[in-house]
Amino acid sequence: MTTTQPDGYLALPDNGSGRPVLVLHAWWGLNDTIKALCDRLAEAGFVAFAPDLYHGRLADTIEGAKALSGALDEGRAWSDIAEAVAFLDQRSGRPGNDLAVLGFSMGAYFALALSNKDPEHVRSVVVFYGTGPDEFGRSQAAYLGHFAGNDPYEPLESVKSTEEALRRAGRPVTIHTYPGTGHWFFEPDRADAYDPAAAELAWERTLAFLRV
Repeated sequence: MTTTQPDGYLALPDNGSGRPVLVLHAWWGLNDTIKALCDRLAEAGFVAFAPDLYHGRLADTIEGAKALSGALDEGRAWSDIAEAVAFLDQRSGRPGNDLAVLGFSMGAYFALALSNKDPEHVRSVVVFYGTGPDEFGRSQAAYLGHFAGNDPYEPLESVKSTEEALRRAGRPVTIHTYPGTGHWFFEPDRADAYDPAAAELAWERTLAFLRV
């Protein structure tokens, strides 16, 4: 059965198949930064798909992003994510418990929750400066987290709470904190926050984690 591509952005490696990676965007929406990340993942040999949880809407200011994220229908978002998982399962050529999920800020919340909601698919989770629910009793995934050293949106207390919840659930987890950085340090279009050195290190660590 062929699964129709949901609303979103697909990037494929040259051979057309590879480990599936679901990319969940931040509160800005499915912007060029997320699309470029999918392209980089494809160049590294992965099948990357980012569902558009806002269905065409974008924000480039904090006020606009707050409005979009505040209006998000979480039930519809979960339906969109489930469709994306099914699409990747079919499109990657590697169905089963091999899905990696990358989540940015708002997307990190969904990535963490998905690992507990769908343990049959999710094997790896990478989050960038975002936490989520502290229930991981059903998860079968390993976790990697990238967090800023100075982040009013995601204080280190929240990071520690999520890490402790994962360890209580017996899940392997590695958390990296990048001193001197703030929220969005990985995103080159956020000129006020982007840190090239930290972003490159986080990228190298992410690729190493996904290739295990």
